[in-house]
Amino acid sequence: MTLINSLQDTVTLHNGIKMPIFGLGVYKVDDGKTVVESVKTAINHGYRSIDTASFYDNEIGVGQAIKESDIAREDIFVTSKVWNDEQGYESTLQAFERSLKKLDLEYLDLYLIHWPIKDTYKETWRALEKLYTDGRVRAIGVSNFNVNQLQDLLADCNIKPVINQVEFHPHLTQVELRNLCKQENIQLEAWSPLKRGRLLEEPTILKIAKQYQKSAAQVILRWDLQSQVITIPKSITKERIIENADIFDFSLTDEDMESINQLNRNDRSGKDPAIYE
Repeated sequence: MTLINSLQDTVTLHNGIKMPIFGLGVYKVDDGKTVVESVKTAINHGYRSIDTASFYDNEIGVGQAIKESDIAREDIFVTSKVWNDEQGYESTLQAFERSLKKLDLEYLDLYLIHWPIKDTYKETWRALEKLYTDGRVRAIGVSNFNVNQLQDLLADCNIKPVINQVEFHPHLTQVELRNLCKQENIQLEAWSPLKRGRLLEEPTILKIAKQYQKSAAQVILRWDLQSQVITIPKSITKERIIENADIFDFSLTDEDMESINQLNRNDRSGKDPAIYE
């Protein structure tokens, strides 16, 4: 990841596929009108990456929004994930077909293992490898894998994950995991980049935001990108969807970046993947 000048900028994953550096996450967005309008608003304002999952129960609405947009399917990067109770070889293949049917798409751009279910994720990964080699999905990866789990998978896999999507924000900078991913050429992607809103009153971030006349959220999302981490903030309001993406007209200095890095507490808003070990 080098220049970060626009919402259409991409990262080239290790299999050669280009993925937008910024997208819309739809976790806990209700299916139907709410998710349809959110996704259409994002696409209309330049977003080209949409991240959903079978667990979110809104794939039908996501697919509808993509169909109703004026953007060609091949120009929208769609991610979905296999949920915990769907894992295993055959059940993952079936879960993928269900997601594809709900989305009403012919292929996915990226399919992820949602959580590293112990004694199951290697079989699940074999299914993802088959989907990839069969051309059903353009790229495969994992989500919420810690260092131990990722190393364990890498020791046995035939195809290396292109992505590890994890909780990542200024209170959880995941230094060891980021170093492993960089070493293995696996792209890190952030979910909950704003720590579910809990970082928006952080004094250090507010001070930097005032300096650039930006919001705290915009500073954090810019920090993500300059940390070479793909980010997918969630929002259902038009104003916030637009605001979140308005981060390409300023750059944080090295000093700003280090000040934000120093906020790390190794503190999570979600589950610790170690519970699955």
